[in-house]
Amino acid sequence: MSQPAITLRTNVTPADEENVRQILDSSGFFYPDEIDTAVELVTERLRSGEASGYFFIFADVDGRTVGYTCFGHIACTGASYDLYWIAVHEEFRGLKLGRALLEASERDIAARGGRRVYIETSNRPQYEPTRGFYLRCGYEQEALLKDFYHLNDSKVIYVKALQS
Repeated sequence: MSQPAITLRTNVTPADEENVRQILDSSGFFYPDEIDTAVELVTERLRSGEASGYFFIFADVDGRTVGYTCFGHIACTGASYDLYWIAVHEEFRGLKLGRALLEASERDIAARGGRRVYIETSNRPQYEPTRGFYLRCGYEQEALLKDFYHLNDSKVIYVKALQS
């Protein structure tokens, strides 16, 4: 597939609840309760707006939402942000959509005064490409929390200092 024309947007629409569900479901990586949680963040943003503390960037290709990020300021920190979710629909992987979404999120976080971005993911084997992606994008592994999610499913935490 050639590089499609990507439109990034920050507005959240009611359709994004189902868009997020489909994007995450396409990967086969996430547990059903994780997908439900991701959709709940969209619902909370629709209900409360920016006061929810959840910020989104969506990638649309030909009018179809095929990727997204969700991030927010970490409570009780001066300028640290969590990247809660980044995902691209399975059909659109390998087109640098993830990198475009991550870079746009980092710019948005920096514009909000953020200085550090934290990302957590699983150490299960299917997440090896995800962990490699974070490393290629300039993130460093900060911690490994053994058996965090489940037995033999540890949490890996990555961090990146943003340019001011």
